[in-house]
Amino acid sequence: MKKIINSLLIVATVTLFSCGQSEKKEESNTTSEKKIGVLLVNHGSVAESWRNMLLDVETQVKEEILSNPKISKVTTAFMEYTEPSIATRMKEFDAEGFDEVIVVPIFLTVSSHYSHDIPVILGVSADPKSKEYMIGKEKMEVYKAKARVSITPPLDYSTILKKNVERRVKALSKDAENEGVLLVAYGDAEYNQQWEEMVDEIGKYLKIKTGHESIAYSWCGHLVGYSTEPTVKGIEQLMELEDNVIVIPILVANDPYFQKDIIQKACDMVKGNVLYVQDAILPDANLNKWVIDISKETAEGL
Repeated sequence: MKKIINSLLIVATVTLFSCGQSEKKEESNTTSEKKIGVLLVNHGSVAESWRNMLLDVETQVKEEILSNPKISKVTTAFMEYTEPSIATRMKEFDAEGFDEVIVVPIFLTVSSHYSHDIPVILGVSADPKSKEYMIGKEKMEVYKAKARVSITPPLDYSTILKKNVERRVKALSKDAENEGVLLVAYGDAEYNQQWEEMVDEIGKYLKIKTGHESIAYSWCGHLVGYSTEPTVKGIEQLMELEDNVIVIPILVANDPYFQKDIIQKACDMVKGNVLYVQDAILPDANLNKWVIDISKETAEGL
């Protein structure tokens, strides 16, 4: 029987972080409504095309989020590489007198960025080594806001990724019985088990929804030195089982460095019928709805 290659089932628990940085005066809590803002946080990229796809999310969700009278501002921050940074945006929220800021990280799953970097930048984490690393090596500004910060779960907390990949696989598929599917994701050394669980769960979902039995995954990020080799090997493994291979990037947005220089190059290096489009998770109406819903739900709970 054909089976998912390199799969590993790990149970991951995702929680909603709610962290108070400062106490408000009693009268501000009793005599007026809290002023709540929403900050959409993403990794950031040197590629303008990548950044624009994330800014498009803000444009597409802003009106609906602001229809909730509790929320009065929606904006975007890039974790690294470019402005506006997280610190820049949080300073703006403080200057405008916000009491609460809901941080919505548009990240795939639990990772070092989600679990460590973002809380450190926000002044939520008290880890001195992480803070020193962020300020020194990464050149990221750490800013502890006056506003209270709530950090929502990553995308795989919902079914968004599974449905997104299903749609993209079906768009390329011609004969599921004779096709394998390779999922190519960034990867994370510290949270490798969670990333393996993410792609494993997507693979199980595809077996049911699209009928593809041979499914594998590979990493393309820092974990493997941004090498084409893991993707090449993944395709070659599937070629031993199937006549055709569909390659799907599990990447938030489109960065030519990853979609073209790594994944496309790997596809071109393999002899055989490889079906690949240089696309990404975005744009996705379901992701937009997730951002809207999680923002409103979190605001109602404050």
